[in-house]
Amino acid sequence: MEPMNQGEGDTSYARNSGIQNAQQNRMKPMIEAAIIDLCTSTSTLFPRNMVIADLGCSSGSNALVLVSTAIEAIHSYCIQLERQPPEVCVFLNDLPNNDFNMVIKSLVTLRKINEPIVVASVTPGSFYERLFTSGSLHLVCSSSSLHWLSKAPEVLTRNHIPAYNIDEHARREMLPMIHEAYAQQFKNDFTHFLKLRAKEFLSGGRMVISITGRHSHGIDSKLFHIWEIVVQILSVMALEGVIDKAKYDSFYMPMYGPSNEELREIIQEEGSFSIKEMVVRGLTSDADSALFTPNRYICEVRAVFEPLIVKHFGEVMEEFMRTAERLWSLDGILRDQLARLAWLSVSLTKA
Repeated sequence: MEPMNQGEGDTSYARNSGIQNAQQNRMKPMIEAAIIDLCTSTSTLFPRNMVIADLGCSSGSNALVLVSTAIEAIHSYCIQLERQPPEVCVFLNDLPNNDFNMVIKSLVTLRKINEPIVVASVTPGSFYERLFTSGSLHLVCSSSSLHWLSKAPEVLTRNHIPAYNIDEHARREMLPMIHEAYAQQFKNDFTHFLKLRAKEFLSGGRMVISITGRHSHGIDSKLFHIWEIVVQILSVMALEGVIDKAKYDSFYMPMYGPSNEELREIIQEEGSFSIKEMVVRGLTSDADSALFTPNRYICEVRAVFEPLIVKHFGEVMEEFMRTAERLWSLDGILRDQLARLAWLSVSLTKA
């Protein structure tokens, strides 16, 4: 995996992550409910301290949204009940090559809060490995991160099977196998993620996560990949000779968007967490329509995927942008693709 576009420039993730921020705002009621549950649990005394982590925080203003929501909920609850607020320790996690310089600057905002007392730190590393000590976490939040896989499916990379064949007939023929390979990789990764976090949580700890996924109804939706929007643009570039076809055939997006049924089944099968609530929303539901105009959406896509594309193909982003604008100028193309995508939000309790 590669980090998002760093810094604060025109193409940075910090300036082009409005869609992710909209979903973070939708998660606030779940986070607030989780905080109230933690504070009112009959199995434990009112906590003297709380440890909260955001996994996949990225950078920019979005890095603080989820933990700030949790801290504000703690503060509001304690004022209402006239209780002394607990001390709060916050960990912001992302890959080591994330733009942590921006994250650390953002932490100054948290450190200015007097109540509850906040100790904040960054925790570089993959969330597919252990990150925290056993039995230490009260609340974990994660948004727009867990659809990223630890790696592309080896059955494809090892056997040089293109994930999205330029030839439409060959692509349709291979679609079920490609989907199964990605689905299995996600199941392996997410199961491993749950097992790791189970070791790090206190009993009764809470986890609120949101994943980019897809609607579960219809065969067309079932076999749709959330990365198709990007790869379709690259396939046009390969057909037109802008990028090398052999390089295109060896490009794999390490991400998978599950359906809510898949997500529920994996959580229940792994067994460490119970599902408190699960919500499925269309990607564009209740969101600012301006975020999904072709000109705006391509900037958001670039902020996320440019490092991955440039690493594999070289400096092709300007042509990528032109091709996307040309493709998405066709009436309904972008709208139909976005309609297949969904946000899956789930609130979990550690057994």
